[in-house]
Order: sequence, then C-alpha cells, then structure tokens
Amino acid sequence: MHPSARLVLVLSLLLPWVALSGPGAAAKRGSRRAETEAVVQAVAEGGAVPPAISRLRFLREEAFAAREITTTLSTVHEERLRRNLTAVLAGLGTRAAEPTLARLASDEDSAVRMYAAQGLAKLNSRLTQVMVPLLEDKSSGVRREAARALGASRNAKMGPVLVKAAKAEKELEVRAAMLAAVGDTGDAKQGAALKEFLASDSESTRFAAAKGLCRLGSPDGFAFAGKLLGSEDRFVRRQGLELYEGVNAKKAAPALKPLLEDKDRALAASAARILHDGGDASMLEWLVLASWNAKSDEKLAYERELETLQLRDDRRKAILRKAGVAQ
Repeated sequence: MHPSARLVLVLSLLLPWVALSGPGAAAKRGSRRAETEAVVQAVAEGGAVPPAISRLRFLREEAFAAREITTTLSTVHEERLRRNLTAVLAGLGTRAAEPTLARLASDEDSAVRMYAAQGLAKLNSRLTQVMVPLLEDKSSGVRREAARALGASRNAKMGPVLVKAAKAEKELEVRAAMLAAVGDTGDAKQGAALKEFLASDSESTRFAAAKGLCRLGSPDGFAFAGKLLGSEDRFVRRQGLELYEGVNAKKAAPALKPLLEDKDRALAASAARILHDGGDASMLEWLVLASWNAKSDEKLAYERELETLQLRDDRRKAILRKAGVAQ
C-alpha cells in the first residue's frame, strides 16, 4: 500500500475516536445532546416538568430538545405524559418549537391546547390565526392563555378581537386576561373601549382594564394607578404599582422613578425591576448596588427582584467591580 494511502486509512480510523474522547466543541455538544435526549426521555416516562425545563435550558440545547420532544410526542399517547411533554416544549422558549406548538393548539386535549398557547405567548408568536379560535374554546384556561398569547403577538389588529371577546366573556379571570392583553397589542384605538370597563361592577375587571390602558400609555390608566399609589395602605399601593407591569419605561418613569426613594423598600425594588423590564437597563445596576448597601432585613426585597431577573453571578460581580465596591 502506498504510504499516503496508509496514512489516510490510519487517520480515518483514529479521527472518530479523537472526536469522541477529545475536549473539543463537537465532543461537548455531543455530550450535551446525549443528556438532552435523556431528559426528554425521562419526561416521557413520567419525570417532573419544572426540573426538566431548568436542565434543558441550562444545557443550551433548546432547539435540539424541541425536535426531540416533537419526535417523542408522535410515539406517546398517554394523556398525562403528552401534557407534560407539551409543557416542557412550551417552557423552552425556542423558535424551533413554534410549528409544533401551533399544531398542538388544536389538540383534542384541553390541557395540551393550554400549554401550547402558553408556549406561543412566550415566543411572542405572530401566528394569530392559530390563537384566535381559542378565544371561544370550551376550556376557560385555554381562553385565558390564548388571550395572553394574542397580546404577546404585539399585533394591533388583535385589539378589537380581544375587546369583542372580553365583552362576551363570563369568567372574570379570563375577561381580565383579555383586557390586559388589549394593552399588549398596542392598539391605542381601543382606549375608549377599555375605559368603559372602568365602570364595571367587578373589581378585577376594572383593574384589568386599567392595566390595559396603562400598557397603551393612556392617561386614564395612569390616573387610575395614581389613585392607588397615593393610598396610605401599602397593599393598595402595590396594586397601583402592579398596573405598570409591561409598561414602557419611558412612560412609567414619571410615576415610578420617585418610588425608588420610597420608605417601603419592597415597593422601591419592585419599581426598579418594572422599569428594567420596560427597557431601562440601568435599573439592574441600581438593584445590585441597593442590595449590596442594604441592611440585612432590607436585602431580601432587592434579592427577590434580582432572582426574578435571573441575574448571573458573573454579571453581579462585574457591576460591583465597575462601582468599585468589590474586587
């Protein structure tokens, strides 16, 4: 055999073993995917959903996991297991899951439909044609999650659709989700319709309408929230603060920035987190430094909000180093 041919033969035999045993990127990915397959299989055999979602996201193989779940769903027929697999798929937050979630939105099982809608909402899916029929679903849970998904689509055309559904909805919790979702669509033309709900006999309906108005940036919504924030009762004030969830930081700043100095430090911490969620990135640093400087009995308020933001340790350390308070 020619020496060059012999060399090619030897390399062809050795390279697969090197790829499998070496510390390279390919070997690491292979290991992650093998574990991903094991996690999906465990769920298919009855394993718990929350730990599975957490582990799959940690492995950073969400798209691969979505494909594995899609394949596994075609072979699993037990109701409970199909629900669990769909819940995991919905929790991954990967665009690769969208086609399967859209298909599952018309599944025969109501829990599967509900989880599918949750997943589409998490993706801010624009597949509104899949979600609109679910507003008339026999399951209140499906109707509620469909409303949230339509709001998350940020499609202004869904504003009047949601208002119409809310007017016909009898379940107060579902109606509240629909009204809040109107604000998420960004359709300012629905402000007048939402304002009518402020006169409802139902407290939850009034609150949801105000939330929708605040998300639209309506003065009527901010006025409603302002009355609550002006209360002496701290629980009522926190209700007022809740109305700013999902509001653009620039629109929320006039009301929330003063709260950063409030004596109720839990309220201050929540205000900072809401501003951060609304687009004010500086509020993350504010929370980290406030927690660093806080007394032990106040620190929990800041840490609770930082946990919500899933702050990584390396990011926290970088912020503290930048501020010159830690090495």
